[in-house]
Amino acid sequence: MELIQSFSVDHTRIIPGIFTSRVDTVGSDTVTTYDIRLKKPNVEPAIDVAAMHSLEHIIATFLRNDPAWKDEVIYWGPMGCLTGFYLILKGSRAPREIYGLMLAAFRSVSEAREVPGAAPVNCGNYLMHNLAMAKWYAAEFADYLEANAEKPEIFEYPKTERLVTDDGQQFYDS
Repeated sequence: MELIQSFSVDHTRIIPGIFTSRVDTVGSDTVTTYDIRLKKPNVEPAIDVAAMHSLEHIIATFLRNDPAWKDEVIYWGPMGCLTGFYLILKGSRAPREIYGLMLAAFRSVSEAREVPGAAPVNCGNYLMHNLAMAKWYAAEFADYLEANAEKPEIFEYPKTERLVTDDGQQFYDS
């Protein structure tokens, strides 16, 4: 079975940032999946589950209401490893082109007085939210983005180098 693209990223070298995970063609349209990585995998602790859930709600609401971007947003959701989010947008833009959007989205969390959609009728686990921690994680990431905006490594995935035999067989570490 072929290793999926997101597993070909060297998770021992990736740092927080905004990365293009994949670009796909759906019919005649192009869609791009972005890796919005808040934590260094396997080094920093994963994001608290309740805070991650709150960030999902708040930022999804922000993105789907932003006048310039709302028609481009297909999906915003957490990574299973709880180190970041996936954002899927129509079109194909370089990660630097969505930097302003991501910075504004994470900065908007500080203004939240409640988690949108955190009621039994709107959410499958409405009690699992932590607005205070969501604000802390959002501010930490926004500060990081601002402090590192000129560094290309927060916009470029490190790729895993794989041993390839003479006959083309690849070896993986997992």
